[in-house]
Amino acid sequence: MGDDRASQQLEDHPARALAARWQSFLAHDRRRSPHTVRAYVATAHRFIDFIGHYRGEEIGRFGLLAIAAADLRAFLAERRGGGRDGGGLGPSSAAREMSAVRAFLTFAAEDAGNVAQLPRTRAPKRPRTLPRPASPADAMALAKEAGAASDDWVGKRDLAILLLLYGSGLRVAEAMSLTANVLPIGRMLRVTGKRGKTRVVPVVEAVREAIGAYAGECPWPLVGLTPLFVGVRGGPLNPDLVRRAVRAARHRLNLPDSLTPHALRHSFATHLLAGGADLRSLQELLGHASLSSTQIYTQVDAAQLLDIYRNAHPRA
Repeated sequence: MGDDRASQQLEDHPARALAARWQSFLAHDRRRSPHTVRAYVATAHRFIDFIGHYRGEEIGRFGLLAIAAADLRAFLAERRGGGRDGGGLGPSSAAREMSAVRAFLTFAAEDAGNVAQLPRTRAPKRPRTLPRPASPADAMALAKEAGAASDDWVGKRDLAILLLLYGSGLRVAEAMSLTANVLPIGRMLRVTGKRGKTRVVPVVEAVREAIGAYAGECPWPLVGLTPLFVGVRGGPLNPDLVRRAVRAARHRLNLPDSLTPHALRHSFATHLLAGGADLRSLQELLGHASLSSTQIYTQVDAAQLLDIYRNAHPRA
């Protein structure tokens, strides 16, 4: 009975109240996306739970101020190895996990009125992977095939979404957040991206026509602040349905698994860069906070040129 009570004390840590305040801070002060907030706060609770068991004591707010490098290394080792909750994280996920823990510990210090002095520990090195863009022909074929899967307004909706991702470089979440008051679509579109940042993107004629065709046949009223893209019952469209439509179309066309909805955004960026767009302009169009996020597309373009050279040059 005593062991059960001790175990329960290690689950009900006072530091969980701090994690709840951090959740509010991330959502309202930092304006992080709901997905990011959920992931970061879940990491905070995992860390609190781990430290409690690792030290065999209840963890409160001030206990988080005494975290040592050894504590962070032990937590990371458990997460990499699987631990009690079956994590088994790879390098990229482990690096994100450690980033979330360090952000939480910084908040804990500032919440206590201290200057954050986090122990130094090396996070796993993230593998630098290049985006895998589709060719223009494959991007258009995918959008048309997804649209042709349904001969009613749903097919027109899916075609409009995928053309918007490829034609304007939107993220799926950004397309889903558009409201009906953008109708009728003009040559420019204001988009709200990560952390509530807005940007203006161009809309080509093919995209305007596809969205107009969808809006004209959608049986649900598309007015005001209602979602622009709706599900079959008229509510907000689940992004997973877009991914599912792409997966099915990709399979029918025998296209690579790398051709996801997000790959259409990569394709938009790569094709613009190949056409002569400068990095600063591309950064604005993609809504990247840092130019370093945009510079990866120069590597994509160089990789493509190298492939062309190797395949075409007789002495390559």
